[in-house]
Amino acid sequence: MTTIINKQIFISGNVQGVFFRESTRQVADELMLSGFVRNLRDCRVEVQTMGDVEKVQSLLKWLKIGPKLAKVTTIKVLEVEKSSDLLSLYKKGRFDIWPTV
Repeated sequence: MTTIINKQIFISGNVQGVFFRESTRQVADELMLSGFVRNLRDCRVEVQTMGDVEKVQSLLKWLKIGPKLAKVTTIKVLEVEKSSDLLSLYKKGRFDIWPTV
């Protein structure tokens, strides 16, 4: 039986303006994860994802490095409840890029 988990991840460093969101979406799509990625006004990137525990762990491993031009300095991972937004994306099998907040 597959274990589905939900994570909220905050990535700091040189992570905006380096194709971090698009690269994250591509990796999440390859892993068949659902969720979203967005820039935050404080120069961090936020990722919320839902999926198989092993696939989420693979995404977390990639996020610690990020795309070629990124310089990740810190990553904070939180366990989150299933939100209606995340459940909707999960049911649709989608990983989206959301606007900056």
